[in-house]
Amino acid sequence: MSLKVLSGSANLSLAKVIAKKLGVGLVCRLLERFPDSEMHVEIQESVRGDDVYIVQPTSPPVDEHLVELLFIADACRRAGAARLTAVIPYFGYARQDRRARGREPVGVRVIADLIRTAGLERVVALDLHSAAMEGALSVPLEHLSAVSLLAEAARSWVSAKTVVVAPDLGAVKLAERYGKILRLPVAIVHKTRLSGAEVAVQNITGEVGGKPVLIVDDMISTGGTVEAAIRALLAAGSAPDFIVIASHGLFVGPALERFGELPVRRFFSTDSVAVPTKLSLPVEAVSVAPLFAETIERLHHDRSLGDLIRHG
Repeated sequence: MSLKVLSGSANLSLAKVIAKKLGVGLVCRLLERFPDSEMHVEIQESVRGDDVYIVQPTSPPVDEHLVELLFIADACRRAGAARLTAVIPYFGYARQDRRARGREPVGVRVIADLIRTAGLERVVALDLHSAAMEGALSVPLEHLSAVSLLAEAARSWVSAKTVVVAPDLGAVKLAERYGKILRLPVAIVHKTRLSGAEVAVQNITGEVGGKPVLIVDDMISTGGTVEAAIRALLAAGSAPDFIVIASHGLFVGPALERFGELPVRRFFSTDSVAVPTKLSLPVEAVSVAPLFAETIERLHHDRSLGDLIRHG
């Protein structure tokens, strides 16, 4: 059974590096839009009897990239692929894992059902918003983490006085992991979400007075959570010296404007989503291509992922 790698349009550069590290080329495919905006997909090489990996983060525009993934998977299934795995470096809709007000969908469950229906047999993802998402998927999930890669990239930017801060309760375990790797204390910002882009801070647990801060989260979207945390930390007397780490750097909506006014020396994220070519912020993207390539190689040969997958 041959190894084949395909890519949607969401992050072609990452897919190319992954394929190169695996010693294969990307399978040729056609992605186009009909005049009425319908998506059309065509696999232009044989994948019959092959072990196929589709690299496609469901990053903005989320719906378009999701449909691409599903159509590519269905096309491969109908073309006779023996095994189908979705490699989703950034998983859109992962935050919609519960109903907050009652009359809402559980978005991640709907997406999970679509993944199964498209014929995908396994999902490989990176630093999901909630590890509990595995319960929504009816196919096996390989949950990777970039925490160690990002911590090492940021090590030279922090000092023994730095405190690692979780910008909300959902990031506490993540902050503890960074704190353990970097041997730094941890503090917690307690927030209330007002909307998809606005949050309010209630209080801070931990000592931050006069200290430089390393804020960690799984993703930066509009930047509302990190902005609120920074302003609250400054009000609490922290040093005006911030480093921000997030596995997924989307930087959408008002994010650039927000961060342009704040004392952040450096942002660290991965290339799980396509890195904007003209980003006016000091962002360093750490490549996760080697991590995904190693994972695909092991899956192809039915080898253990025990030292690669994220536990909790």
